[in-house]
Amino acid sequence: MLTSQEILALEFESRDLYRTLTIKEYLKELLRTLWQEGEGFSGKRPFGNGGWQYDLYAPLITHHLITGKLDEEGYIEEIDEEAGDRLVLSLIHAL
Repeated sequence: MLTSQEILALEFESRDLYRTLTIKEYLKELLRTLWQEGEGFSGKRPFGNGGWQYDLYAPLITHHLITGKLDEEGYIEEIDEEAGDRLVLSLIHAL
């Protein structure tokens, strides 16, 4: 099993941010966006699109850290969202 720091260092292609970044960088970008937008922050569309959590869940599935299935284009078909949320919260705590 990977450590929290190793998971945070995993790189993936963010569909919302249109670039490759680490999970840590993604979480920092999310917090930066929240801070900059303040009351105008959209929890539904922080980067302009809905379903932004799935952008982060996909690499967790790819690395077998949570249960799920991706289609041939890399979109999530199945996911254990509860496990994904627990893992992401533990990663946030590790920051």
